[in-house]
Parts: sequence; C-alpha cells; structure tokens
Amino acid sequence: MTRMSTAERHPMSGVFVRGVLANALVCLAVWLATARHTLVDKVVAIVPPIAAFVAAGFEHSIANLYFLPMGWPLQHEAGGGPIDAAGVATNLAASTLGNIVGGAVLVGLVYRFVYLRRADN
Repeated sequence: MTRMSTAERHPMSGVFVRGVLANALVCLAVWLATARHTLVDKVVAIVPPIAAFVAAGFEHSIANLYFLPMGWPLQHEAGGGPIDAAGVATNLAASTLGNIVGGAVLVGLVYRFVYLRRADN
C-alpha cells in the first residue's frame, strides 16, 4: 500500500468546495437555532444540519484546527499517509476560504435576496 501525502488525498479545490458546503450547513444550524425559543427546540433544530455536516465529511476550519493537530500523534497508528505542517496549512487555508465563501457570500447573498426590504414600499 502506497502512502499519499495530505495534499494528494485532499486537493485544495476539493477542500474549498467541502468548506463552502460545511459553512452553509453550519449557518443553517445557527439560523434554525435563532428561530427557536426554548433550549430544547434549539438543540433539536441544530442536530440535522450538524449531523449532515459531520456525516458528509465536510471541512470546517474550526473543526480542522482540532482534528488536524490531533492527527499528528496518531498518523502512524491509523495507517494513513504522513501529515506535515505544509499540508495542515494548505488544508486550513482552503477550508477557511471555503467557509468564508459559504457563510458570507453563499448564505449572506441568499438571506439578502430572501429578506430584502425595499425602501419604496
């Protein structure tokens, strides 16, 4: 079995797209939680989008800040390829840019058009 580096397993374009989709789901969870009134309603509302984000294996920069450094001591036990600082930095950069596009551009623009209030009404 050949060992691939982090960049070979997850190209930057793929990490970017998974970052966009991850933050869209995270923003959906936040939006659903703010629309609820009780704590139980808020918790129940955020479970489906967060479960979908985790199950799909999307890339979120904040989650990666935990999981990538935790992978360094475990990389030899798991049988995966080497995790190096350059691969972590590349992954964090691509996922952060994807998160910005997913949250600020994709979700923000959708909210702007859905909830746009015209001044001439």
